[in-house]
Order: sequence, then C-alpha cells, then structure tokens
Amino acid sequence: MIIEKVCVIGGSGFVGRHLCQQLAACGFRMVVPTRDRERAKALILLPTVDVVEADVHTPAVLAKVVAGCDAVINLVGVLHDGGGHHGFRAAHIELARSVVEACRTGGVKRLLQMSAIGAATDGPSDYLRSKGEAERVVMESGLDVTVFRPSVIFGPDDRFLNLFAGLARLLPVLILARPDARFQPVYVGDVAAAFVHALTDIATYGRRYDLCGPQRYTLRELVAFVARNIGRSRPIIGLNRTLSLYQAFAMECLPVKLMSRDNIRSMDVDSISDSVFPFGIRPQALEALAPSWLSTNAPRAQYDLMRSRAGR
Repeated sequence: MIIEKVCVIGGSGFVGRHLCQQLAACGFRMVVPTRDRERAKALILLPTVDVVEADVHTPAVLAKVVAGCDAVINLVGVLHDGGGHHGFRAAHIELARSVVEACRTGGVKRLLQMSAIGAATDGPSDYLRSKGEAERVVMESGLDVTVFRPSVIFGPDDRFLNLFAGLARLLPVLILARPDARFQPVYVGDVAAAFVHALTDIATYGRRYDLCGPQRYTLRELVAFVARNIGRSRPIIGLNRTLSLYQAFAMECLPVKLMSRDNIRSMDVDSISDSVFPFGIRPQALEALAPSWLSTNAPRAQYDLMRSRAGR
C-alpha cells in the first residue's frame, strides 16, 4: 500500500507537533484537525500540512476529515478525567471507536494508535483502563493497526519535567506523591521517529510496541535531577501511598489539576519495559538532552507552569 496523505488526530499537541515535522521532512502530506487553529500555528508553516478546524468528537465531521487519506494516526489522550470531550471515556474509548468507523467509511486501512505502558482493561486506574479499552477497540477493528505504548515523554516543551522545574523555582520544599514510582522517560523525537518508521512497514501490522528511554528513574530521582539542572536543589519530602492520595484529593479541588487520585493509582504500575526500542532506533538519554533547556537562566519552566495554571 502506498501512503501519501495522513490524518494526524491530535497533531497540534506535544507529540503531534514533533511527529508532523518529521512526517513533513519525509514528504508526507497531512491533514491535522483541530478546534483551535491558534494552537496549530507552528504546523501551518509546514508546506505539506493542511490544518482544518474540526471537532473530531463529532463522528460525521471526523469521517469527512479522514476521507481521502491513506492512513490515520490517533495521538489524542488526556491525563485527567475532565468533563465532556476531556473525559477518559470520550477522549480514549469513544474517539477510538469513531476513528475506526471513520476509517471503515473512508476505506482507510492503516491506523497508528498512541497508548501508554500499563494500559489494560483491568488496570488500577481509570486512565489505564480507558487506554486499554481503546487498544482493544483498534486491535479488534480488522484494520492494519500498530499501537505504541510509551513511558513518560520528555522534550523542550513537555509538561512533565518543565512542570517540576516551575515548582522547584517557586517552592522552597517539594512535597512529592509516590516518590518511588518508576519511569523510563523517552525523548519525544524518538517517539515520533518510531511512528514515522512504522507508518509504511507492513511488519508492524497488528503489533504493540513499548517505547522507553535507556535509563530508569524513580520520581524522586527525576525531580532531584530537574532541580539540580535549574540550579534550585530543594529538599524533597516523599509521601506514602495513603498520604499521596490525600494530597491528590486536595489538588483536585484546585482550578487547574496538576495531580489526581487517578494519577496516583496509575503509578501503581511502573512505567518501564524490558523491550528493546524498535526499528533500530537508539533512544536518547535524558541526561544528554534535558540540561540544554533546563538551565538556570531559561524561563520556560516557570512560563509553562503559569500556562498550566491558566488552563492553556
């Protein structure tokens, strides 16, 4: 099958922007649906990208966007169970079903789906269960599906390391939930490269791939690493699971969710994998890349925290 035009759902997000840049560099044409063209300003400048205003949660609209494409990539995901389209069921399960139906209607056989390590229909959290159900939906669709399951993804514009950098700048002491939870952070450029490679590789049909970086860390180690690299080493007070749930409950009452009890339950499953990174890609190390933007003078961390607080 020749793939020339790709619909990238969630293309204006963190991973999507990096993926679209790599796809454009390889000569693929793309359509990126978004409800807010302002969020996709960087993509509009790419010559092979067509950014269209569309609500992908409306099945008829999604079918129209997918029509004429040779493949679909679904990157949509939410970390907190908000209302409406921002809820786990709508963003993960119902959208996956709509994507499958739109592909069938439009005669599109190729589908790449973003999931997460630990996703399972019997997982410990609503997030992991909904991601697991979405995997089941696409894998049983009869389409040519490939699923990617990354650990936490880092990059210059992430909302993980930069969030902790912002907190370390503002607070003299960091009270940390689930400090012993384990992660294997993977660079966003490597995740994008895996999607690009798999897109036209028939050997990836029907397969799931874990995407992890070369090193495992506890959450405490990651936060300490960030604080050191911004020149703001801070005492870290770790909470046990019970106190972590209480802290998360209190944070759920804030206007902007930085942590929820469901996040705590997700961390019951370590976000790590023994699988080798696929396609011969050598994943890049956190220590080699992150210090370049986690610098003492860089305002990005504080800026991202302010944006998060504003709900942007």
